[in-house]
Amino acid sequence: MYIINASAATILSTLQRQFQICFVDKDRWKQMLSGLGNTLIITVFALIIGVVIGVLVAAVRSSFDKNEEQMKFKGGPGYAVMKFINGICKIYLTVIRGTPVVVQLLICYFIIFKSSSNGVMVAIFAFGVNSGAYVAEIFRGGIMSIDPGQFEAGRSIGFNYFQTMRYIIIPQMFKAVLPTLLNEFITLLKETSVAGYVAVTDLTKAGNSIAGATYQYYMPLLTVAAIYLIMVMGLSGLFGKLERRLRKNER
Repeated sequence: MYIINASAATILSTLQRQFQICFVDKDRWKQMLSGLGNTLIITVFALIIGVVIGVLVAAVRSSFDKNEEQMKFKGGPGYAVMKFINGICKIYLTVIRGTPVVVQLLICYFIIFKSSSNGVMVAIFAFGVNSGAYVAEIFRGGIMSIDPGQFEAGRSIGFNYFQTMRYIIIPQMFKAVLPTLLNEFITLLKETSVAGYVAVTDLTKAGNSIAGATYQYYMPLLTVAAIYLIMVMGLSGLFGKLERRLRKNER
């Protein structure tokens, strides 16, 4: 029993010493806090950009898919314009979904915004554009899954196509795709861990910097992993409550 207690005391003393070195000395905890803040800022604003892009692209793609034959029969400049915009959207989806997010981030930082020194803003743009491609396909799938009778119901009460989409289809679509959208949000949160490639001190970069400065790796890196895990669990619980509330409202 004495040996066990002594071993436990030794382990506890070692952990306390490493915690002191990694987070207390030189106020390194502030570096972690700053990195966490940057991670949350990038994630939230990139998600907003991604949702806006996703809604627009999904609306274009689903509208063209549902009305292609009718627009082609009518002809005119409207069909040509819609076909062109749909083609641009398809190119955007193909390029963004077909290339790694790290490469897109580097292109944005070193080529597109090479004159900018604000790595956080560049990361927000890069992750937002990347997320938009995946959110667009999520939304498009949700829109296409809505019963065609819903469109007819909207038109029967005097709505045009865009009013039907705004007031009838998109609200139902959000309920249908909420679990998948949660997965995309969680994926986006974890993808921001590569923001350090463009000189952004995010949570992962902060933990790695502390590990490099103190030569103590498992304490800061396990702390980073624990923080990500807590955030993901919190998001899952929040979206779960939202999903249950939406289901309750349907009843």
